[in-house]
Amino acid sequence: MTDLKAQLILVRTTSSDVAVLKKIGRQLVLEKLAACAQVSGPMESQFYWEGKIDKVEEWSCSIKTTSEAWQRVQQTILDMHNYDTPEIVVVPIIDGSESYLNWVRENVDTGNS
Repeated sequence: MTDLKAQLILVRTTSSDVAVLKKIGRQLVLEKLAACAQVSGPMESQFYWEGKIDKVEEWSCSIKTTSEAWQRVQQTILDMHNYDTPEIVVVPIIDGSESYLNWVRENVDTGNS
């Protein structure tokens, strides 16, 4: 496994507004904070919110980036998202196609180059 400082991660966020996720993904790739952002859906989400169970149609955005870019990715999502409390979760990428993982690393600007 690679050094945690340069760990590859998958960041996931969801929204009921697909256009918001497309804008977030585009901005992250434009700023080289992510190598790739994929928007998929729709899906039905059920959740507990403000004292009751709610249901909404949502889309998901999967963002491939590095742990070094994580804080800036999170801030961009928070700044652009339409939810007050958006889902933002991080999953470490522990293994994968070496050529793909190298491509992700090469396409995220950590500010250290």
